[in-house]
Amino acid sequence: MTRIAALLLLTVLAGPAVALAQTPPKPPAAAQDEFVPINAPVNPSDTMPAPMLVGTAYAFIWIVLFGYLWSIRSRLATVEKEMAAIDRRVGKDSRR
Repeated sequence: MTRIAALLLLTVLAGPAVALAQTPPKPPAAAQDEFVPINAPVNPSDTMPAPMLVGTAYAFIWIVLFGYLWSIRSRLATVEKEMAAIDRRVGKDSRR
């Protein structure tokens, strides 16, 4: 009698789980759930050719590089002037 009750309980509880596992999943909406390639831009005026982007990127990098080098050169020149001034002061003090 307990075996029949356990089998009946197992059938009642496992029935909906088996039914849910056998239902096919809903197909996803293509535009919302995955990448959908397009062949042309939505608005043709929104495009920029690749060579223009590459040229702009290289120009930006070169400008930043030269600006950084100029900054280092000017700071180094300031340090050299200060070192020369210190050297002159120390040179005068050591002669006395």
